[in-house]
Amino acid sequence: MIRKLKSGGYRIYSRKKNAKTGKRRNLGTFKTLAEAKKHEREIQYFKHH
Repeated sequence: MIRKLKSGGYRIYSRKKNAKTGKRRNLGTFKTLAEAKKHEREIQYFKHH
């Protein structure tokens, strides 16, 4: 899940909320949306291989 930050960057958050904190885990911050999407695909690949 990618969200735009006030600073203009993009951050990837986990899809599920942490049961203990109720928040999503930060999985990386990127300058451009393209970089964030690329990394999100890498994360999904790694999770399923």
